[in-house]
Amino acid sequence: MDEVEVVVAHSERATLRVGDVFLKVDADQARIDVEVEAMSLAPVPTPEVLWRKPPVLAIAALPGTTLGRLGGPSTGSSAAWAAAGTAIRKLHDAPLPPRAGRAGRSIVALAAELDAECELLVTNGLLPADLVTRNRQVAEAALRPWTAAFTHGDLQIAHVFVEGNEVTGIIDWSEAGQGDALYDLATFTLGHEEHLDDVVAGYGTDIDLDVIHAWWSLRSLLVVRWLTEHGFDPFAPGCEVDVLRSRM
Repeated sequence: MDEVEVVVAHSERATLRVGDVFLKVDADQARIDVEVEAMSLAPVPTPEVLWRKPPVLAIAALPGTTLGRLGGPSTGSSAAWAAAGTAIRKLHDAPLPPRAGRAGRSIVALAAELDAECELLVTNGLLPADLVTRNRQVAEAALRPWTAAFTHGDLQIAHVFVEGNEVTGIIDWSEAGQGDALYDLATFTLGHEEHLDDVVAGYGTDIDLDVIHAWWSLRSLLVVRWLTEHGFDPFAPGCEVDVLRSRM
């Protein structure tokens, strides 16, 4: 009998690994619907869906390893990061999926959410006011018109698998949909600024780096409180709070 590994678990969802099978348990079946649909449409390698019986989705493990994790060292070469950039560009150039994703929130809604979150961060004493104010200023550059692309919506480096210098698959598509391509690139390079040039080289087109920096600040501001309340540590070295401090 294979050992059961808890990959991630909180009040909204949990992922377990048993051998070469991942079991995703989600309280919101709409997220699973989005995930299955996005994997069927994405022009990049994705996990094989083995079976689905709500609230559980079973998918096969991917070959290879991730490029690293937020707060940890990168295990991938520059060529591997560039290959990831090429895969991300292929996704962004694909025909649009039918619905908006996490990266597709309107500028007005996003600005309102950001302002409310910044106020809570200061009021609750989670972050100092000067740190929040500076990063809110940086984040402003992300609040601009953008052309919709097929986005992953939660493209953390832990969600991209490589073998050598080849991308073998991308996991966790529950936030996928139409959205801002630079949100994906910023999420992927969050906390690993040293590999941004590699990713951009593989992506193969001009990127507004100010917008990438803005998304680093914006994303970090929005998730610090949620992470703290769900048992994660955004204050760990190299994680979201350090990303915010790097903008000072």
